[in-house]
Amino acid sequence: MDPQDPSLDLLLRGQAGVVARSQLLAAGLDRTRLAREVRRSRLVEVHRGVYVDHTGEPTWVQRAWAAVLWAAPAALHGASALRAFEGPGRRGRDESVVEVLVERDRRLRAPEGVRVVRRAGFDAQVQWNLGPPRQRYDQAALDVALAAGRDLDAVAALADAVGSQRTTALRMRTALADRPWVRRRWWLEQVLTDVAQGTCSVLEREHLQRVERAHALPTGERQVLARHAGRVCWRDVRYAAQSVVVELDGRLHHSSTLDRDRDLDRDLAAAGDGDLTLRLGWGQVVERPCETARRLADVLRSRGWTGTLEACGKCGAPDQPG
Repeated sequence: MDPQDPSLDLLLRGQAGVVARSQLLAAGLDRTRLAREVRRSRLVEVHRGVYVDHTGEPTWVQRAWAAVLWAAPAALHGASALRAFEGPGRRGRDESVVEVLVERDRRLRAPEGVRVVRRAGFDAQVQWNLGPPRQRYDQAALDVALAAGRDLDAVAALADAVGSQRTTALRMRTALADRPWVRRRWWLEQVLTDVAQGTCSVLEREHLQRVERAHALPTGERQVLARHAGRVCWRDVRYAAQSVVVELDGRLHHSSTLDRDRDLDRDLAAAGDGDLTLRLGWGQVVERPCETARRLADVLRSRGWTGTLEACGKCGAPDQPG
């Protein structure tokens, strides 16, 4: 653009080189000059009525600005909002589509590379002062978790959000309270409650139902009192006859060195009592319960269990020792 237009230059710099036709006209650029800038490729149309100030491939940030300006009033939604907060670099993130959030009653035909999400009262979820405008972090992370196809992916989305230190489990739970009819709501609410309270009752319940009961494994004792270094501690699950302890780790953040050190000390103390300790997390219990049951059965057999592992409706496979 013409360097003699400081207001236009400031507008472009503030929006990563992306600008809407309505903004240009409001800034004093007449239609004749706008057509000339487009003809000379000083402005290149990205979406209808939205331009970028170069001819090369737009960056992700420029595509994000273009999508928001095309759908205005709008804001980045879900994974796209998280991408704007966190920046590039996360593995496995699909950046081919920019998600934008608009008011529920609007009807828009999204161009290629844009997905429109409609929600009543959406502006209350948006940080309009950021560029591009985006859904608040709590709400965006929650939408990613709710949209996950698998329970483990939902837990991973919560873990990433809490681990980023941009939010807390309590704040995520508060955001979830405003979504009374969404899929998987009760389960995620219980997970977030556990994390906020420092417990893992959901994971314990899932282990009991998905691993033990579903496969006819022996029922372990829950929350067994033990002592370590003169202090009382609790074993999550103990199979007394086989001297096997299962510790369930339901944390949704990266453990500190001290947390890991305490866990290892507890495992060492259990070994001193003659118990073998197995540590299980969300992946083993929620995503791969059948495989976990088979492996746990192998361990229990090696220590004297003579029962028969049964196939559940999910695994549909006969008991295969070894």
